[in-house]
Amino acid sequence: MAAQRTRLSFTSKGVELSGLLEIPPQGSRGFVLFAHCFTCSKDIPAASGIARELTGRGFAVLRFDFTGLGNSDGDFANSNFSSNVDDLVAAADYLRDHYEAPRLLIGHSLGGRAVLSAAHRIPETAAVVTIGAPADAQHVIRQFGAHVDAIESSGEAEVSLGGRTFTIRKQFLDDLKQDNDDIERLRIPLLVMHSPLDSTVSISQAEQIYRRAKHPKSFISLDKADHLLSSKEDTAYAASVIGAWSEKYLTPAPLIAAVDAGTRNGEVDIREHNHRFTRLVNSDHHEWLADEPLKAGGDNLGPDPYEHLLAALGTCTSMTVRMYANHKKIPLDDVSVTLSHSRQHGADCEGCSDAEKRIDILERRISLKGNLTEAQRQRLLEIANRCPVHKTLEGPLKVSTLLID
Repeated sequence: MAAQRTRLSFTSKGVELSGLLEIPPQGSRGFVLFAHCFTCSKDIPAASGIARELTGRGFAVLRFDFTGLGNSDGDFANSNFSSNVDDLVAAADYLRDHYEAPRLLIGHSLGGRAVLSAAHRIPETAAVVTIGAPADAQHVIRQFGAHVDAIESSGEAEVSLGGRTFTIRKQFLDDLKQDNDDIERLRIPLLVMHSPLDSTVSISQAEQIYRRAKHPKSFISLDKADHLLSSKEDTAYAASVIGAWSEKYLTPAPLIAAVDAGTRNGEVDIREHNHRFTRLVNSDHHEWLADEPLKAGGDNLGPDPYEHLLAALGTCTSMTVRMYANHKKIPLDDVSVTLSHSRQHGADCEGCSDAEKRIDILERRISLKGNLTEAQRQRLLEIANRCPVHKTLEGPLKVSTLLID
């Protein structure tokens, strides 16, 4: 099955930005935010290729166009490095509100320097990857060549970059020249990727990033690649390394642990993980996720509510049968329970109102293995029907709902 591709938009400082979110068909192992290179767009081969490779490995990836580029609104001439960082934070806010916050930030070229700065403002960030990134944003000024003097004296100038003309204003240069210690303050795993043949951003910039960063940090040489990762083989290699490296940092546990665990014994607490269907479920000693499948508009990060219901009946049935068999020393080698839910017309509801003519059916199929007599098998079946959850579901049941502060 192909990844679910959703074109979306969100605002950053009042400007509408265009993005593309790709989610694996079987749900996501974690959300990734990708920042493209200077004056590029979300659709350049490197961005689309890495996103495609990562979704194939189970990651959901959001890539978007910075202000004034690609399909995003705004005037590029009014943007700068700081606005790029703001755009990344706005993209993370959108994911947090509608799906889940990104835990991996990937940035290419100046986008790589931007994710190093944005990581401090996205608290869920668990790892950062830079590809062909400069150690300092002002390194980009070199691309303006002889136009720098004109920009400084006239306030702006037309600069040709990658075959296109952009208006670069003095405020852009001034913003690039701001010193910061974002790399030194980074306290999360960092992967630096760079090509020794990069003629746009020298590999010495990667050395500076690596030297300034604290451990844990890693460096991968993108041997023979160009700055834009034009080769599909280089893009696939970079994505495969990123996927393998980040696996240990993108577990769901930190997401679940974000919920305050103070649930009392016998209670289950449900909190919103996003503003769609993903929910964090806490008991007194356990945490897990509940969700809806992709076809229902969810992210398929956990069982749906009816699967939880079936699991409650099935686990209780299995435990009850096992407990009785052990107590009575019945040679039961294994018990398995398979359940399904459906709605059927109720023969005993002929006189019911239209809304009640269909009843819910929970079908339970029990497999008993072992050297059992027919009498023992029948007795275990009787015991299965006495499991506490079964008795709760079939007995008089009332749900009392209270609205609390």
